[in-house]
Amino acid sequence: MVKTRAAATPRPSGGGGAGAADITAGKISFRSRKIVKSTPAKGKSVATTTTAVLSPPPLSSPGELAVALSHLRTADPLLSEVIASTGAPAFISSPSRPAFHSLAHSILHQQLAPSAAAAIYARFLALIPAAADPDAAVVNPAAVLALSAADLRAIGVSARKAAYLHDLAGRFAAGELSESAVAAMDEAALLAELTKVKGVGEWTVHMFMIFSLHRPDVLPSGDLGVRKGVQELYGLPALPKPEEMAALCERWRPYRSVGAWYMWRLMESKGAAAKKAKSNAIAALPSSC
Repeated sequence: MVKTRAAATPRPSGGGGAGAADITAGKISFRSRKIVKSTPAKGKSVATTTTAVLSPPPLSSPGELAVALSHLRTADPLLSEVIASTGAPAFISSPSRPAFHSLAHSILHQQLAPSAAAAIYARFLALIPAAADPDAAVVNPAAVLALSAADLRAIGVSARKAAYLHDLAGRFAAGELSESAVAAMDEAALLAELTKVKGVGEWTVHMFMIFSLHRPDVLPSGDLGVRKGVQELYGLPALPKPEEMAALCERWRPYRSVGAWYMWRLMESKGAAAKKAKSNAIAALPSSC
């Protein structure tokens, strides 16, 4: 069993309007929305109230990243140190692709070195009809279905990935999935629906939700980099198991996506420091005669 120190976790009590939150003296507070229910009590109707807890808006919403960082600094002093040394996340500043394009991009990049994936992706875009902008390819279901398996194989896409792309395109073309439906689904529904697509697993869906939809509270508990980051952050003697991650990262709610991003950066910085130390040690060795 993994133990970690107890810490109070500020939790939003709801979300009103556009999900705006106020930052006051380092604390965040969300406006609550009350729901009135009628329940019988000794033959009478008694009004009771409950508070609905709503997820924050996407991280790309104006001001939302500042709210997320304020929450994480307050909720987790150790993570606050990582935030201070790393800076604010940059991934939400890039324009997001449509859902279909993003998922196709993810499939093409699976299990490939970045340089190889980029080369195949560039050749893939060259097969897609251009939009009014000559530099913009329209990656949509119809365009992908118009490509044969042989077309895709010719640019270096494996037969299996070609089948994955056609399955994804077929589900969008048939209306099983749509841009509006994907945008409206919560995280559980997205995971259930998108993993029905051949070649799309939990990790791919988590990355899609974080980097394409900018969902704020996604914890990729099976990601090795995030797990190693949590081990490093809290000084754990063993690598936490995926099923232990939710409890360890509970204090980050409702901004676990941002916490996960900092775990990747933490491990990158550790790797860079180790590489530099090794380089310095080699440089300090006496030269051979």
